[in-house]
Amino acid sequence: MKLENRVAVIIGAGQTPGETIGNGRAAALLYAREGARVILVDNRLESAEDTRSAIADEGGEARSFQADVRREDDCRGAIEFAQQTYGPIDILHYNVGRSQGDSEISALPAETWDDLMSLNLRGLYLTCKHALPSMRERGQGVITAISSAAAVASGSNMTYKTSKAGINALVQSLAIDNGRYGIRVNAIMPGLMDTPMAIERRARERGVERDVVRSERDRAVPLLRKMGTAWDVAHASLFLASDEAGYITGIALPVDGGITARVG
Repeated sequence: MKLENRVAVIIGAGQTPGETIGNGRAAALLYAREGARVILVDNRLESAEDTRSAIADEGGEARSFQADVRREDDCRGAIEFAQQTYGPIDILHYNVGRSQGDSEISALPAETWDDLMSLNLRGLYLTCKHALPSMRERGQGVITAISSAAAVASGSNMTYKTSKAGINALVQSLAIDNGRYGIRVNAIMPGLMDTPMAIERRARERGVERDVVRSERDRAVPLLRKMGTAWDVAHASLFLASDEAGYITGIALPVDGGITARVG
């Protein structure tokens, strides 16, 4: 198993309710299947518990922890809980992000900007801040942040795009600063994915069936005109967390069916 006996903390391990599986839950399940002991962090404890139950049903080992990544005490508490429960952290996986409420600049309340930037970007800074000292002391560790193809592609979600571009920049800086400690830091940029967060809200806000949203998004993907799934992101994450990616750091890996390859 690729992650046998390793401790992984997944920030955002629950998910929005829906027909499909979300990125955080898929990563948690896959990590556990590959032998990791997993700490499931989410602002909705019941959703993290659903993930834990799914892992337990497969014979894996996981514990849940409630935290709001906008609060430093919560981020510190999540890391401390992981260390007290399973020991030193080997993998930190940051899978938190939201675009709801975003708009063009003249219509965007400052409070919405602050909230989205805090959730999407500041939370990564805070969790890394408290996870890195132990990783540095041990001379090893892996951090993976879920960014977005929106960081480099055109789109209408200004604050979301800016926050995800900030994730890519922070990942590069962390990779350079922590390489001498044996710590690898990377980002994944999902494109159009068939996840509950992507589909449910858009269908609800527009008052249309989910398959209408899916069909529109499918047509925008170069590869087979089909969105990816959370499992595509999870498998990329597993690779970056594993020894197979032992010489890879500082990258932002597109998992997007070719969307970011398209120019013009």
